[in-house]
Amino acid sequence: MKYSIILRTFYFSQLFLFTLVFSTLTVISQEVSPVIPKPLTRILFVFDASQSMSGMWGNEEKIQIARRILIDLVDSLERVDHVEMALRVYGHQSPVPPQDCSDTRLEVGFAPNNAARIRQKLRFLIPKGTTPIAGSLVQAIHDFPGCPGCRNIIILITDGIEACDGDPCAISLELQKNGIILKPFVIGIGLDPGFRETFDCVGYYYNVQDEYKFREALGIVITQVLNETTSQVNLLDKNGNPVETNVNMTFYDNISGRIRYNLVHTLNNRGNPDTLHIDHLTEYRLVIHTIPPVIIDTVKLIMGKHNIIAADAPQGYLNVKTMKGKDYENILFILREQGKMETLNNQKIGETEKYIIGKYDLEIPLIPRLFINDVEILQSHTTIVEIPDPGTVTFSGPANGYGSLYLLEPDKQTHIYNLSPAVRQQTVLMQPGNYRLIFRNANAKETAYTIKKDFFVESGKPLIIELQ
Repeated sequence: MKYSIILRTFYFSQLFLFTLVFSTLTVISQEVSPVIPKPLTRILFVFDASQSMSGMWGNEEKIQIARRILIDLVDSLERVDHVEMALRVYGHQSPVPPQDCSDTRLEVGFAPNNAARIRQKLRFLIPKGTTPIAGSLVQAIHDFPGCPGCRNIIILITDGIEACDGDPCAISLELQKNGIILKPFVIGIGLDPGFRETFDCVGYYYNVQDEYKFREALGIVITQVLNETTSQVNLLDKNGNPVETNVNMTFYDNISGRIRYNLVHTLNNRGNPDTLHIDHLTEYRLVIHTIPPVIIDTVKLIMGKHNIIAADAPQGYLNVKTMKGKDYENILFILREQGKMETLNNQKIGETEKYIIGKYDLEIPLIPRLFINDVEILQSHTTIVEIPDPGTVTFSGPANGYGSLYLLEPDKQTHIYNLSPAVRQQTVLMQPGNYRLIFRNANAKETAYTIKKDFFVESGKPLIIELQ
């Protein structure tokens, strides 16, 4: 089943200065539910130091403005828990001409307390070379050491488009598909607005035309990277009430296909769906493991609000049992959606299982095999299917032999079971009804010695059939 989702949202009425955002992050982080530990966020700054960064932007060189604002940002991030930074620079080693498309280097790798090294490197960059954006993204693969559960973020700051032969869009998508990074952020300094299409495929793109907008854009980016966003999953019953619960849920990264969260849906002590803290920078495919599963193909969380993810998941219960005895307990039967051949679930006789409301077909591997169709599951109701207790039929003879059992119906017989040729006596649980045995002693070497016996099986009663 697939369902669409509408996330109602509102944006912040105003943009806080990012220095104020940083000062509140520690308080916010203390409110995060301990169920999911706060991950380490690793931010790689990919910084443009190509020749064009020496150009004027207002009354100052672009490089001077960019380095000053980025240093201020590094100062603020230095005080934030669960954050590590690194710096990759391109266009700063080889002058143009000639064009050196390999001019990209990780200047400061990820490590705790490395803000001073990043500041020092930024202060002494001299714009020289070309703009190998794709090449820098390729090299960034190696900039993130193995770290299960870490959030890997790239913030690209550039005043130009790709100058070499690479395809930044393809590289960015490949990194995301492989689960190496989340969708990057790109800040274009003084670029032509027409370049938006060029960078939109790389990541979240911000085009800034002056120093104030640049500082503002960086504040927005860092707020998006570090702010906490909450959500809840409402599993709706037939009446639209969010009361269904205790179901496993899997959030898959929609780009990489990888599992991001495996959770069991819970109602809190007030009877409301529990609050989740999941990464809002990822677009998800949500699978709710009801039977059959409920699937939401696209879930986008909006930063700064409490997101409601609603899915229709009305459920009821099914129990297949015998009237009195326990001979069939723990036998698995097959459940299918009405009219379909694919097995949806294997359920034990005597146990209760939960299903999405609707009609189902049952196949129960008894002797003879039972097919019960159009079994209806109703909201919050237990549907009970009773099957007759079996009769106990013992087949006994002086020697081993070859025998088959048939269900007798008006004008036809249906093969249902073969006796074992390896034993002289065997007991079979059989449903009430009329049957026929066709048997030949293994020592009898002529077909004429085949015997036929018709018999009737009563529920709960023993019966002995002599094989002679």
